[in-house]
Amino acid sequence: METIRHNWTYEEVDAIYRRPLLQLVYDAATVHREFFNPEDVQVSHLISIKTGGCSEDCGYCPQSARYPTGVKRQGLMELEDVLSIAREAKSKGATRLCMGAAWREVKDNGQFDQVLAMVSAVNLEGLEVCCTLGMLTEDQARKLKEAGLYAYNHNIDTSEDYYKKIISTRTYEDRLRTLANVRKADLTVCCGGILGMGEDDEDRIKMLLTLSHLNPHPESVPINTLVAVEGTPLAQQQELAIWDLVRMIATTRIVLPRSYVRLSAGRVGRSIQDQALCFMAGANSVFVGEKLLTTPNNDTDEDWKMFSLLGLKPQEKGPLHAETHAIHA
Repeated sequence: METIRHNWTYEEVDAIYRRPLLQLVYDAATVHREFFNPEDVQVSHLISIKTGGCSEDCGYCPQSARYPTGVKRQGLMELEDVLSIAREAKSKGATRLCMGAAWREVKDNGQFDQVLAMVSAVNLEGLEVCCTLGMLTEDQARKLKEAGLYAYNHNIDTSEDYYKKIISTRTYEDRLRTLANVRKADLTVCCGGILGMGEDDEDRIKMLLTLSHLNPHPESVPINTLVAVEGTPLAQQQELAIWDLVRMIATTRIVLPRSYVRLSAGRVGRSIQDQALCFMAGANSVFVGEKLLTTPNNDTDEDWKMFSLLGLKPQEKGPLHAETHAIHA
């Protein structure tokens, strides 16, 4: 039985990451079966409740006000519109609704009060609620918890060293401080990164090492691949090779065995064969819906066909409502 560790060394994670690919996938699939039913996929739906105009300079983000990406600014959505999307997402098999706002940080104002009302209302619909709103204080995190929030997403994106080449308006320590505030409020953590931004293997390993040292580990770890958007500084980056994505998912599964590993942004355009390799390597969560904030996503009906073909099924209840079922040989 794989044990939960928070003291992984760089050398240990590096050795796992560099195993022969087929052996690595087999090892990750074995660990996956110790902690999860490999047929289950947790399905989430992500919406942008406030779009564009962000003051940050994240090099990958089309919502930054600094870049000519064509993303139109939109104010905070109305509660009824959010609820309509939530109900439709639930009807299509989603167990979690994730709401994102293009803010640098949460501010104690009327808009935050509106978000708290959204959290409460979506929670009453029987969906787990996750938010990603930028930096927040411990007090703000507690208010979200009291409103019914289940998870807070705040990605570390990459290694601490490479982070400085992607973002200058927020520090790595800022990211970690927000994650600490989330934990103090007894919220679950959704935290991962983005592959394909020009980083090397060492950066990917160091990012995973940072996540592995968090205690407890993030309950959800999104593995995003860059969606290169015209107008951003990373617009000319080449698409990440599937082998690099599979290798990272498999290593994440072994190092963070109890975490949901989410195949996130960048899934659009990947073949069923590519995605099947990711599920074999330990991915067990996806986003459905036509968009991930502002970038395109796979067609939901096509996802359902893929699940059927691969013998996968949407998890009927999210982690909040269902115990993880371990499969033992």
